[in-house]
Amino acid sequence: MMKNTSLDNATINMLKNPDIVVILPIVYSLVVIISIPGNIFSLWILFFHIKPKTTSILLMINLSLTDLALASCLPLQIIYHLKKNHWSYSKQLCSYVTIMFYANMYSSILTMTFISFERYLGVVYPLTSQKWRKKRYAIATCIVMWFIVLLSLWPLASTDLTFKVNQLNITTCFDVLYWNMLPGVLAWGAFLLLPFFFFFLLPFTITVACYTAIIWKLIQASHKYGNGQKTRSVYLAIIVLLVFIICFAPNNFILLVHIVSRLTEKEGYYHIYKLTLCLSCLNNCIDPFIYYFASKEFYQKSMQVVGRKVLLSDSSETRRESVLSTRTSGRSLSSGHKDGFDVLRTCLQRHESVF
Repeated sequence: MMKNTSLDNATINMLKNPDIVVILPIVYSLVVIISIPGNIFSLWILFFHIKPKTTSILLMINLSLTDLALASCLPLQIIYHLKKNHWSYSKQLCSYVTIMFYANMYSSILTMTFISFERYLGVVYPLTSQKWRKKRYAIATCIVMWFIVLLSLWPLASTDLTFKVNQLNITTCFDVLYWNMLPGVLAWGAFLLLPFFFFFLLPFTITVACYTAIIWKLIQASHKYGNGQKTRSVYLAIIVLLVFIICFAPNNFILLVHIVSRLTEKEGYYHIYKLTLCLSCLNNCIDPFIYYFASKEFYQKSMQVVGRKVLLSDSSETRRESVLSTRTSGRSLSSGHKDGFDVLRTCLQRHESVF
């Protein structure tokens, strides 16, 4: 955030930092190599091999499309850093790549939170949540989520994010911002701090609470119905929490420290922030594993596509796990009630997991 056209020594040193121009291209290249084939394969399975499209599947499709969109923009970032932080493309393309970068991070966090909440409803409240776990609500959730994320990033779309650094004879993209991009300190604070709370801290808290409740519910029922679903849910919870801790937490906390330092006119930590920013892209490589553990259907179809036969015991386990929450909740809410058998019959007819 520059109040004038001259840069301080800390900013110049950051732009000249050799670690940034070496480490980031390497990490981004690995993400592109792994993420694009992985997410194309995931979309192929989710679109053409899984029917019907449940709420969880629609959320996974949204997440995979987001990952693929970011991976397609990373080659421009790789070239930018290989040119020693010099942007040689248009201002509009700089804004697009920047918005896509942060929109991917925020939408990935929110989508994983929605997936955890959807699973929470399916496991803990399978009967009462049936009317809310509809495809139209999942589609509406994705639309509203994208609207909110893009609205929060509107200042990046309405201003020039490139900056000419005469001392180094380069043009940066988003690494140096004009102070007059926003009205004042309060506006800058809101623009930079609110996403930390609403796009990271709050979703992380909700996700932890949901998976804690899910695992606790399955522990209570596993002694009678088996440990298959509990094991998968534990693995899923571990992967999602690792994504938050490894990919998103360092970036968001370093950004928080950097913002507070810069707003109080102290030396920032942008060079560290840039290095942690590449970690947020690693979730693109991990998300296919989330689909693997979040959906038994995805696991079965992916195994069939790659040529591995799914054992009959796996199918039996799926049917048994699919009705687990319905059985347990049906007894607690209304013992012998017809609704419980209706939900059970519907799930078995559609071969759909209530998880």
